Amino acid sequence: MEIKNGCFMVTGGISLIGSHVTEQLLEAGAKEVILFDNYSLGSTDMISHILTDDRVRLVRGDITRINELYDALDGVDGIFAIAGFLTLPFAANPALGLTVNALGHVNVLEAARYRGVKKVIFSSSVATYGDPEPGTIDEERPFRFHTMTPPGVLYGSTKIIGEQLGRLYSDKYGVESVSLRYATVYGERQHYRGVNALYIIETYDKLMAGEAPQIPGDGSEVHDYVHVSDVARANLAAMESNVTAEAINIASGTATNLNRLFEIVAKIVGSDIKPVYKDKEGAVRVTTSASLDFSIEKAERMMGWKPQVDIEEGIARLIKWRQEQDD
Repeated sequence: MEIKNGCFMVTGGISLIGSHVTEQLLEAGAKEVILFDNYSLGSTDMISHILTDDRVRLVRGDITRINELYDALDGVDGIFAIAGFLTLPFAANPALGLTVNALGHVNVLEAARYRGVKKVIFSSSVATYGDPEPGTIDEERPFRFHTMTPPGVLYGSTKIIGEQLGRLYSDKYGVESVSLRYATVYGERQHYRGVNALYIIETYDKLMAGEAPQIPGDGSEVHDYVHVSDVARANLAAMESNVTAEAINIASGTATNLNRLFEIVAKIVGSDIKPVYKDKEGAVRVTTSASLDFSIEKAERMMGWKPQVDIEEGIARLIKWRQEQDD
């Protein structure tokens, strides 16, 4: 499906990922972009520049109320299904998390089928692997959850459900669906709800306040940090591709430990403050592995996608944006 001259809905449209997908849709020549959001986890403050574009239409709605989806999908060619609960909100309200992530996605797919929408791109997560053992993590890896805390297991389970719903609707009803399994997404307009990306912004906040950031364990814990602009490009590539009923890793392919993350932030802000190594009481942890190797071969082979922003550039862009907000 071509992006140019197409009409698209972005659920969770005012979110970190949703706003970047919208920007790239507009750059690619989309005719109309509908931002569908219930404002529960954000506001339009950060996207005022997007809302000035006449092609953008803001619709306040909730994916758990299917009638609101029906009403907003008139003439829509494709949906970027980004709205959902992350791990931290899941820990606070598991009942609502299950409702949004599972029932909400059923509603998106059913509304798409009813209104003749051609394709749905689902924001999944590498949480579908749970706490994986060492080795290359391709899309065939099973869900390993026995070492995880309940919020992480519940979150990962809902993403598995969402992926399988997409396959079902593709096979049974012809609504094409691609599930993108994001690694740790970070970047400009960063929020405080992502468990792993939180380390970046919290480290910056602490250093700017003249305080020592807290790093759990010995700092050897690693994550794969993928910049939000790369994630947005992956969404557009999935929509434009002929792929359906597939789950695809969207990651940088490079593991970065918490010590290195701290070094990058400290260098950018010019701080010589040293971190404190101490586990945060009551913190939600997802994985604590010292090795992580996500394969991104399938994304390149099926969609022609590769990440473009490395961790140093990405954090520099995030901090520059944050400093502009502080100013």
